Amino acid sequence: MVAGPMPISALFPGAGTGMRACRIFTAAAFFYTFACFMPVHAAEAPPTIKLGSLYAAAGRYASISLTAHRGLQLWVEMKNAEGGVFVRPFDKKIPIELIDYDDQSSTSTAATLYNQLITRDKVDLLIADSGTVLTSVAVPIARNNKRLLVDQTGTGASLFSPDNPYIVAVSAPSSEPWAGVLLGYIVTQATKLGVKRVAMVYCTNDFTATQAKVVRNGIKAAAANGLELVFDNGVPTETSNYTVIINNIAANKPDLVISLGYPPNEIAFFNNLLDSGVKFPMVFGIYPGIEREVLSHAVGIKGLQYVLTYVTPTTYEAQPDFGMNLREYRAAFEKRYAGERIEFGFNALAGYNTGLVIEKALSVTESLDQLALRDAFFSLSGRLKTLDGTFELAPDGSQIGLLNLIGQLIPKDGNLELTPVYPPEAARATAIFPRP
Repeated sequence: MVAGPMPISALFPGAGTGMRACRIFTAAAFFYTFACFMPVHAAEAPPTIKLGSLYAAAGRYASISLTAHRGLQLWVEMKNAEGGVFVRPFDKKIPIELIDYDDQSSTSTAATLYNQLITRDKVDLLIADSGTVLTSVAVPIARNNKRLLVDQTGTGASLFSPDNPYIVAVSAPSSEPWAGVLLGYIVTQATKLGVKRVAMVYCTNDFTATQAKVVRNGIKAAAANGLELVFDNGVPTETSNYTVIINNIAANKPDLVISLGYPPNEIAFFNNLLDSGVKFPMVFGIYPGIEREVLSHAVGIKGLQYVLTYVTPTTYEAQPDFGMNLREYRAAFEKRYAGERIEFGFNALAGYNTGLVIEKALSVTESLDQLALRDAFFSLSGRLKTLDGTFELAPDGSQIGLLNLIGQLIPKDGNLELTPVYPPEAARATAIFPRP
């Protein structure tokens, strides 16, 4: 005998028959349907948002790396004191866990540690160490693992390519537009002062070689203005003595000498230049403006007076709409690290700014998926202003919104005052030429 349909009373014991049973079945169907179509809540919020980063406590890049890391650390401490950062997919504040390792300025060590942060520590966001050299080893690792790399201050052209969606630069302009400001000054202003013959020495890493290429090509293009590149020499980043190079430069009688290196390079260059007794009419260096305190302590006022350099937001005040302004941040930084004798410069600002941009991206992202996070960073482009200036990204992830000025270090009251001389709308003086 074939069994008939299961009666309602079997599904709902005690329900009986007739209208009462029908009402019960209808109610059950309603609740089943409601449960199926209720919005699914986001995944349970993680206990922390894991940020993974490297820093160099020693070695050639320590002077830029450690200060940037201290700025990032300060941001983490301040946010955790407030309960963490708001993360949109979970609609709540979540504490930050900063997982960091010392790479000792070694690219091979950095490569191992970047891999460790991704595969063992499983960080939500990977943050590069400061500078192009230590960032360069992270780029292919992040790309191969499909992990978004937050680039703090790596600016070399080779870091970015249109087919790599796994990098965003947050705190420093890329080298090409950066050097474009220097070239603009040379072509439009320095020539009016009498500069015709230019000499350039640069380190062959991508950070400085990219800038050298911009300057080289620009001077060649401006040959009709009488500009000539009379000395053009690349040296290893490990170079620590420039005495022979300075003598070779002097033999070419330049009006302007451009030094493009990391802090240890430029400390050696300016110390050797002072010791040589050679006086070039105009001299430019990258780090006398970017890390003025570091260079001033290592070289002294006499060796840096009247030097042209980049002017960063540590000299002029941007008008932020998010985060602390320059004076507030500098006071907080110097209070927090008063016992560590760490000089305040652009990299200290950049580390804090990195935190601010990450904070804002987490507040708008759709999820912690790596490409969703990338979309969140790009959604801020041109719309976010911090103490570092306007955050703006090119399609390849390079930073184009934080351009620097050109200034001259003028001795005043026993110190050096960095006075903007270019571009014209920001200039407060004309460069003194030749150097006294």
